[in-house]
Amino acid sequence: MGLFSFFSREKKEDLNQGLSKTKEAFFTRLSRAIAGKSTVDDDVLDALEETLVSSDVGVETTLKIIDHIQQRVAKDKYLGTKELNRILKEEMAALLQTGDNMPDDFTLPEGVKRPYVILVVGVNGVGKTTTIGKLAYQFKKAGNQVLLGAADTFRAAAVEQLQIWGDRVGVPVISQGSGADPAAVAYDTVKSAVARKADVVIIDTAGRLHNRVNLMNELGKIRNVLKKVMPEAPQEVLLVLDATTGQNAIEQARQFSAATDVSALAVTKLDGTAKGGVVIGISDQFRIPVRYIGVGEKMEQLQVFNREAFVETLFEGV
Repeated sequence: MGLFSFFSREKKEDLNQGLSKTKEAFFTRLSRAIAGKSTVDDDVLDALEETLVSSDVGVETTLKIIDHIQQRVAKDKYLGTKELNRILKEEMAALLQTGDNMPDDFTLPEGVKRPYVILVVGVNGVGKTTTIGKLAYQFKKAGNQVLLGAADTFRAAAVEQLQIWGDRVGVPVISQGSGADPAAVAYDTVKSAVARKADVVIIDTAGRLHNRVNLMNELGKIRNVLKKVMPEAPQEVLLVLDATTGQNAIEQARQFSAATDVSALAVTKLDGTAKGGVVIGISDQFRIPVRYIGVGEKMEQLQVFNREAFVETLFEGV
């Protein structure tokens, strides 16, 4: 079975198309970096460093990649530029974190107690509500009973938007309206999910970063009330990031990681940016696995992340 054996043709095409801008920008710069060179020397490494940084991989992760390549050059004595793509693929894949025992589709991890509660965090505008809707669609399509919780009660349209997605996908939404206590909504959602014997619960939360103390307190309160209903909850804290924001996404990851125990990432809007390298930088710097990526607007274009497929697609045809 090949690398993409678990991918349908549509998924492969979506991934390739979704990464096309990143791929084109990256390899245009990389081609310039090695033009006329036969070996990987200091000039090539300097140009490669600039290429990675400008692709939003991030300075810290870029220096790590360059250092590893320098070590391989020193060890092998002679390293041709034709081998550089292969080495880059290996180094990039090695830096991408993977979740332990996480399935490569929208089934639930084996042995997990149900309902599987996902607490979704992220700033406004990153595609948080849309991602929740797409997740609900994919989990329901996989045969799970899904319940949504509208705990982003501070933004006037957030509850309404989540309800629209619930209606569209055909899953119930627990809501107390705008201005309600977010923790109370989260509590009612999980309590209802237990009573209904739901498989998956996805809870939306407020996307505010202007005051980290308030954010920490609010998320901490939500987690505490969830445990009163179900000690294991939440089993996943999913941070949604917008790839088009590049290095701002890294700063958001830093802020939310400080505020709560983020266990997984969803990176959206990869199809709209040449900054897809940020996926590698964020996963490496914060040691958090990328769980989902958005490579298009359709509900089917939210994919479970596979690091080998991601890196292979970046280099495909090169």
